[in-house]
Amino acid sequence: MTTGFFELAIIILIASALGIAAKLTKQPIILAYLATGAVIGYFGFFNLADKETFRLFSDLGIMFLLFLVGLEINYTSLRLVGKTSLIVGIAQIIFTFIGGFIIAYFFGFNYLSSAYIAIALTFSSTIIIVKLLSEKKDLNSLYGKVSIGFLLVQDFVAILILIFLASLQAGNKIEIFDIFLTLIKGVALFGLMIYLGRKILPLIFNKIAHSQELLFLSSLAWLFMAVAGASKLGFSIEIGGFLAGLALANSSENFQIAGRIRSLRDFFILIFFAILGTSIIIADFSNLTFPIIIFSLFVLIGNPLIVLIIMGIMGYRKRTGFMCGVTVAQISEFSLILAAMGAKVGHISNGTVSLITAVGIITITLSTYSIIYSEKIFKFLSPILSIFERKKTKEDEMLFQKRHKPIILIGCHRTGQSLAFNIPKEDLLIIDFDPEIISQLRKQGYDYLFGDVSDAEIFEKANFDEAKLVISTSPDIEDNLTLLSSLNALNNRNKLKVIMRARTSREAEILYNNKADYVLLPHFTAGQYLSKTIALDPEMSILEQLKNQDIEVLKKISNIKNGEESI
Repeated sequence: MTTGFFELAIIILIASALGIAAKLTKQPIILAYLATGAVIGYFGFFNLADKETFRLFSDLGIMFLLFLVGLEINYTSLRLVGKTSLIVGIAQIIFTFIGGFIIAYFFGFNYLSSAYIAIALTFSSTIIIVKLLSEKKDLNSLYGKVSIGFLLVQDFVAILILIFLASLQAGNKIEIFDIFLTLIKGVALFGLMIYLGRKILPLIFNKIAHSQELLFLSSLAWLFMAVAGASKLGFSIEIGGFLAGLALANSSENFQIAGRIRSLRDFFILIFFAILGTSIIIADFSNLTFPIIIFSLFVLIGNPLIVLIIMGIMGYRKRTGFMCGVTVAQISEFSLILAAMGAKVGHISNGTVSLITAVGIITITLSTYSIIYSEKIFKFLSPILSIFERKKTKEDEMLFQKRHKPIILIGCHRTGQSLAFNIPKEDLLIIDFDPEIISQLRKQGYDYLFGDVSDAEIFEKANFDEAKLVISTSPDIEDNLTLLSSLNALNNRNKLKVIMRARTSREAEILYNNKADYVLLPHFTAGQYLSKTIALDPEMSILEQLKNQDIEVLKKISNIKNGEESI
């Protein structure tokens, strides 16, 4: 027992040190986990794969990972781009699979191994992409929503493949009857989970939501019960975990549950990736070096090109296609899970698993930087990428503006919505990159521009030269500084007033130093407004008037969220 604790301490210590290094180099933590296994394998501390406890931890990590995948699936935000996501997702999977299979077979892999390699190359990491887009504040952009949409399509296909593998036993031949029976049981289990998620589970979890500890324990109880039930039907714990999460996806407590479970996932998944990392050291790469390079280049360059071509054919601008394409330039944690399961059922060798893992490390490392610096890369490649763009794009249909607007509002979410409803429509131009917001602005009769103000074309179309006031509701300091730099270069800057939003007093100082005319600090501004109101009106007779005004604005915002036209 003592030995087990000592080994676990070594794993956590190495992972922590490498995790810090990953953070400093802006890399996903998954690379630190894989590197942990490689370090342990290289120095020969112990063999992770031979330890029953660590294999159990590895299985638990995958179970928690897929539980969160199911739990965090949200269809609502994909309403306007669902068709695009579905088409791009399926087309990308098909073309990437065909290309990957041909390359693998060319390198001498048999049909089954080629199929596994090709499948691994098709999937991109939803976890990594969501994190990077969130840090860039691009989750609600058009390309962000389309990307997350086809990544979810990839996840569903990966789940179907996991279900397929669940019908197989190690070393057994693929039997059509077994596959058919598994699919029937899978559909029945899926239907049961959806029914429980809509009718039964909300009643239970709503009763216990007031206690965080009880909610956490009940979530674990449901997860393990679902996994046990799925196992009885012949499914893997991965499938059970995913369906358990999917059943709770629409519950009001899903965010609380996810927050509690995420730390468990992070701990146990460390062991899974560490075990995969050891395979890199054990494997013989003498005959795999060239295939690894080619497969990596195919994922880094080929996958984005496939997405770029498909989105160009569908009528999207080259920028949107490029930004979406960059998000698929790495392979997924699903790819590594599928490779591990393929080895478990005897379909592929450990060498093939090592190859897929090595491609994963290379593509995740390089694609992270390509996503972070995607704007700069796009500006450099923009002239070449024009060949992928139609003369009239789908986004041009949503592009609309009237000239000579004195007030330009950038961002129409929480703060922006309140401002928009209190400014005359005829004086206002709204710029936003959220297609849902744009759709509702069109219904409301507002003048708008659909796009990101950092896009040179959008900036030019906005006619800042003829504006008197610019309001940016973005809380991101870097976005606001970039915008300020562009505005300060205009000929009318002396007459143009600029209001920006900040999150902290330090950020406000920076914006003022860069010539912002006024910086909105929501908590600070609200306090000032209230104190002045009290000073001018000690009886606070104005409160009723303010309340009525706020209620009207809140009703309008609520109508927009519900997809209705405001009165």
